[in-house]
Amino acid sequence: MTLYEDWTAIPPEAHGAAVALGNFDGVHLGHVHLLKSLHAARPDLPLGAVTFEPHPREFFRPQDPPVRLMLPPIRARFLHELGVKQIFQLPFDADFSHLSPESFVENVLHCALGVKHVACGPDFAFGHRRAGNIDFLSHRLEALGIGLTVVPPLTDVSGPFSSSRIRRLLQEGYPERAAEELGRPWFIAGAVAHGDKRGRLLGFPTANIPLGRHVEPARGVYAVTVRHPDGRVTPGVANIGRRPTIDDGQESRLEAHLFDVNEDLYGQTLEVSLHRLLREERRFDGLDALKAQIAEDACQARAALGPAV
Repeated sequence: MTLYEDWTAIPPEAHGAAVALGNFDGVHLGHVHLLKSLHAARPDLPLGAVTFEPHPREFFRPQDPPVRLMLPPIRARFLHELGVKQIFQLPFDADFSHLSPESFVENVLHCALGVKHVACGPDFAFGHRRAGNIDFLSHRLEALGIGLTVVPPLTDVSGPFSSSRIRRLLQEGYPERAAEELGRPWFIAGAVAHGDKRGRLLGFPTANIPLGRHVEPARGVYAVTVRHPDGRVTPGVANIGRRPTIDDGQESRLEAHLFDVNEDLYGQTLEVSLHRLLREERRFDGLDALKAQIAEDACQARAALGPAV
């Protein structure tokens, strides 16, 4: 898999791909459906994806809370696992946001990327002020000799699968339902940072991972599994929130206690998968009450994660 981040400098050997268009945040089952449909339509061409960085919503609304289900390196990894050979990660900046629909098709897709076939959903919009729609895309691509496959969305009883729907499920405290639409548990990936060591003093040392640009799920305690850089997977329990009992900050954080692990994790990049929300965040009457509750949370997490624990 090759990642291209400068659309003005695409080498000729990268031309000729069949590409899917989208943000691909989360690389959920709807995205899998899109990519499989594209490959079925043009199995003779290299499979590619055209995506954007940062997410357009991050660019237009920088004051809003983070929205990302996954960050670009993780997105690239999952796209690669789905057979994508070329990722064209287009920088979404002020100049790019002002491209007309005509310029996006002619200058970016046709001249710069040299694509041979395009796939997208029926609601794909592009260009300045999202002025370009499927009808426009179809006519312009046909004139340029580029094929188009419009893929109906993957749906269930609740409607189309979408990144926004998955975000809502996480924010409402339903990671298990989000996992059904992702095709895997949702996880937060990040480097373990130094904390205040309070967890160790309470008898439950934790790996502290900033949420960063990840969407913040419902605050509370979760049953989790943690993937280490060497591929090991460790069960555990994690808190996401502002620690109201300790009341030491305004920024939410993830603190994961890994069961039966006694090693230095600082600086390591861990992937913490949320499986079930055990309880909402709340304040306790002192550290002794908090310590007793953490012990109960750990027991509940082991039970929720099943016999493998």
